[in-house]
Amino acid sequence: MTEKTPWWFWVIAIISLLWNFVGALDYTMTHLRVESYLAAFTEEQKAYFFGYPAWAVACWALGVWGSFAGSLLLLLRSKWAVQSFAISVIGLIGATIYQMTADIPSSLNTASAWAFSAVIWIATLGLLWFAMRMRGRSILR
Repeated sequence: MTEKTPWWFWVIAIISLLWNFVGALDYTMTHLRVESYLAAFTEEQKAYFFGYPAWAVACWALGVWGSFAGSLLLLLRSKWAVQSFAISVIGLIGATIYQMTADIPSSLNTASAWAFSAVIWIATLGLLWFAMRMRGRSILR
């Protein structure tokens, strides 16, 4: 039996879509090398982003687009949101491994940058947990 969808489900789903839209926008603008978007970065920072090996770019893509798709699937109340967020976590693991082993410019290797990475981890794991709970309550079908 499908439970009535609570109002807070929609709030969380919309917030997740907005959050993940920002990640998708960042990924897209960086990979398209939109100069107005990249103007705030130093040449050293741009070289770092453009120097990602293919596997790290693939992990970044899985993380970003998996979460974005997961948010859309939440709004559609699809059980596939769980798999999409799981793919995002796999991408995030790979991207984090790269970040932890790469030669990061000192301007990007700051406490605030690592704190933001922690926020991304919390949000991604939280959305996976949320999707799993909503599937278990038959809100996602």
